[in-house]
Amino acid sequence: MTPASTTRQPWRFSLAVAIVAGMALAICARIIQLQVTDKAFLIKQGDARSLRHIGLPAYRGLITDRNGQPLSVSTPVTTLWANPRQLLEQRAHWPALAQALEIPPARLEALLLGNRHKAFLYLHRRLAPQVAERMLQQVQALKIDGVHAVQESRRFYPAGATAAHAVGFTDIDNRGSEGIELAYDPLLRGHDGLQQVLKDRRGQLIQDLGVSRPARPGQPLALSLDLRLQYVAHRELHQGIEDNGADAGSVVILDVKTGEILALANQPSYNPNNRAQLSPAMMRNRAVVDVFEPASTIKPFSVAAALESGRWKPGDSVHVDTGTLKVGRYTIRDASRTAGQTLDLTGILVRSSNVAISKVAFDIGAPRIHDLLQRVGLGQATGLEFPGERLGVLPNRPTWRPSETATLAYGYGLSVSAVQLARAYATLVNGGVRLPLSLLRLSAPPKGVQAMAPQVANRVRDMLVQVVEGPRGIYRARVAGYQVGGKSGTARKTGAGVQGYLARSYRAVFAGFAPAAAPRYVIVVVVDNPRQHGFFGGLVAAPLFSRIMAETLRLNQVAPDPG
Repeated sequence: MTPASTTRQPWRFSLAVAIVAGMALAICARIIQLQVTDKAFLIKQGDARSLRHIGLPAYRGLITDRNGQPLSVSTPVTTLWANPRQLLEQRAHWPALAQALEIPPARLEALLLGNRHKAFLYLHRRLAPQVAERMLQQVQALKIDGVHAVQESRRFYPAGATAAHAVGFTDIDNRGSEGIELAYDPLLRGHDGLQQVLKDRRGQLIQDLGVSRPARPGQPLALSLDLRLQYVAHRELHQGIEDNGADAGSVVILDVKTGEILALANQPSYNPNNRAQLSPAMMRNRAVVDVFEPASTIKPFSVAAALESGRWKPGDSVHVDTGTLKVGRYTIRDASRTAGQTLDLTGILVRSSNVAISKVAFDIGAPRIHDLLQRVGLGQATGLEFPGERLGVLPNRPTWRPSETATLAYGYGLSVSAVQLARAYATLVNGGVRLPLSLLRLSAPPKGVQAMAPQVANRVRDMLVQVVEGPRGIYRARVAGYQVGGKSGTARKTGAGVQGYLARSYRAVFAGFAPAAAPRYVIVVVVDNPRQHGFFGGLVAAPLFSRIMAETLRLNQVAPDPG
């Protein structure tokens, strides 16, 4: 080696050291950048590829009756879903997958191909957890990726058809669809939570990182319904509809002192746990959404309006003459044999005379009757805020023709729902105090409105006791051991596309209360189109009232009347 080459060795060595040192510095700088400067960004990117948030479904709030009996509860279920993009790469396994999932192969193929561009597809909704677990184990044994499970809940209704119209039901996504489930859906639904987990690229769970946001269950609701009374109303109404060959019917049981609805039954009904054969007619909460002309059940309010006017006293009488009354081109007739009789106000109600009450109405004028009907809540919201509730029609005319005055007095030309009629009668027998209705259990009675003078209300209440308990009263409405009061009605029906009333088509109605001396309960029974054994309210609806009221008093341990 020459001296010149020897002198160059230190320079080359220094260069090599400098290059190595530079590379080390560059690596250190990159490490610092990754660990310090870009740390948050890189963690975010890593989490985006492996960190997942799994929804924690919030259970809907429990719905109970007033005594804590469950009416709607949430039960755990499992939903299976798939990622079609992943499964498209495993097409050879589709027949085995279809067998494991118990789906026809042709249907599974159509589902996957029809959703080939999606990353989410429902395979089974709301399976029993043990069934879903068995299916997942079979899929995992086949080593098929892309099938997953999510835990959900579904509603179960222990009372079945008994309380279906009041409680309602939820849809497949657990949102309220009918009844209380719909009316109070925001309150019952709650708020879903989130759970953090780590998953690999195949979607398999690696690590549970805990709950990041806890699920908040929905609030519980205690309804005003008494399941014991609800069952009685449902049973008796169902039997009454069958016995009388009727199309439908409703029963409302109302607490006079609080306005709470203790039972709300309709026929036909349905089982909310099995809606495979559900029809719109079965879903109708007729007591709330169906309106009808109340017929003679309005006469007590016409009598009350007469007493309020000061022009009539309880002992004042009306001569019925021939039992018919010509008003313009219309003829008013009495269904009972009243020709030649003279009736006081109590007698008008006992004999249910259209002629006599029309003469009273001509004397006091329709506006007085209209005003009283409005004060007791007809044509107005009841306070239930129930989905689909109808207000009915209470016409307010600037000028009342004689025919309109007469028909208003005996319950035609206006329409009411069963719950409205129940509230009107509760107002009458509660000393004239009108209360808002409630389907929720109340901790204290609400503040009422004095709709009519107490002395007028009490006098008409006593008249209604004679309508049932008097010598010519509606004996089928009587309850052994108790004095009760009430009034029947028989309303002709109208039909779509038919001018006037249908031939031989009626609604039988009875509205009553008990005990007579201090009323606690009002019951309204409506039977739609009875075709066997007659159609009068006193013949068809009154016996149902009697049986339901007897059970209501017994179950609530109301002491029988003395003697």
